Amino acid sequence: MITTIFNRERINSPSYDQSLLWVTLILLGIGLVMVYSASIAIAEADKVVGHNSSYYLVRQAIFLIISLSAAFVAFNIPVAWWQKMAPYLFLLGLALLVLVLIPGIGRVVGGSRRWLSLFVINLQPSELMKLFAAMYVADYTVRKAAVMDSFTKGFMPMLMVMLLVGGLLLREPDFGAFAVIATISISILWLGGINVRIFIGLIVLLVLGFMFLIWSSPYRLERVVGFMDPWADPFGKGYQLSHALIAFGRGEWFGVGLGASVEKLLYLPEAHTDFLLAVIAEELGFVGVAAVVGLFAWIVIRAFGIAKEAIANERYFGALLAQGLGVWIGVQGIINMGVNMGLLPTKGLTLPLLSFGGSGILANCIAMAILLRIDFENKRLQKGLPT
Repeated sequence: MITTIFNRERINSPSYDQSLLWVTLILLGIGLVMVYSASIAIAEADKVVGHNSSYYLVRQAIFLIISLSAAFVAFNIPVAWWQKMAPYLFLLGLALLVLVLIPGIGRVVGGSRRWLSLFVINLQPSELMKLFAAMYVADYTVRKAAVMDSFTKGFMPMLMVMLLVGGLLLREPDFGAFAVIATISISILWLGGINVRIFIGLIVLLVLGFMFLIWSSPYRLERVVGFMDPWADPFGKGYQLSHALIAFGRGEWFGVGLGASVEKLLYLPEAHTDFLLAVIAEELGFVGVAAVVGLFAWIVIRAFGIAKEAIANERYFGALLAQGLGVWIGVQGIINMGVNMGLLPTKGLTLPLLSFGGSGILANCIAMAILLRIDFENKRLQKGLPT
C-alpha cells in the first residue's frame, strides 16, 4: 500500500523544474518593471514616440507575450528534434548574419548594422545565433565524440565554422556577441572532451586574437582607455561608465526607491538596455543587485544540475546543450554586470531576461524553455514514462 502511494506521488509530481520556471518569470517581471522605470524619461524626450511615457513598457510587454508564447511551443518540442534540426538552424543563423550586412536590408543604429527590419519590430540575428550556436556545437560534439582528440578531424572543422561566424559578427560590428558565442562554443567543446592541449592552445589564441581586435580598432581601444580611468575624461570616453558608477554609489544598501533614479533622467545612456543594472542599483541598492545576481546564479546552477541528470540518462546532446545554455546566460550576465560596475570595458551586451529588446528576450525565453524541456525529459525517464 505504502509503495503504491509512493509510486503514485512520484508519477504525479511536477515533470519540470518549478524553481527554474519561477526564477525565470521573476527575472522577466523585474525586467518589465525596471525597463519602465528606466525608460520613462527617454520615451518622453523622444519626439518620434509622441512623448508617451509608457512606450517602452508597452513594447516590452508585447515582446514578453510573443516570447513566452514561443517558449511554450519550444517546451513542447522533444529535445531529439532540436538535435536533428541543429545544423539547419545554424545555417539559418548564418544566412541571417549575411542578410543583415546587405545595404538596404540590414538596419544601421549607432554605427552598427545589426538589425533586420520586420516593419513592426527589428530582429537582431546575433541573439538567435547564440542559441543556434549552442545547439550546433552540442550536436557536433556528440557526433564527433570519437575524434574529439584529433586536431584535424575533431577541432579544425569547428574552428573554421566559428571563424566564419566571428567574421560576420565583426563586420556588423558586434564584438560582444562574438565573445559570448566563442565562450559558449569553447565551453561545450571542453565539456564534451576536447584534447586538453588543443583547448589550452585555443584559449591562448583567443586571448591574443581579442587583444589584436581591440588594438586594431580605434573605437574599441577608446573604450578600454575609458574603462581604465573613466574620471580622466568623464564627459568623453568615460561618460557611460562614470554615470553608471554614480548610480551605483547613490544606491548604497537599499537604493533611493523605485522610480527615484536621477541617472535615468537622460544622464545615463542606454539606461533601459545595456545599463539597466545601474538603474536597479540606484533604485534598489545593493540588496536589489544581490537579488538579481542570486537569481542568475540559480539558473546557472540548475542548468549544470540538469546536465548532470541528462548524462546519467545517457542524453549527451541534452547535457551539453544545457551546459551551453547555462554558460550563455551566466557569461553574458557577468559581462553586462561587469561593464555596469566598471570591472570590464564598455560592451554592447544586454542583461539576459531583463533588458529591453525583442530579439534578446525571445532568444532567452526559448533557451529557458529548452532547458526546462531537457529537465522534463530527465524526470520522465526517471519515472519510467515516455518522453
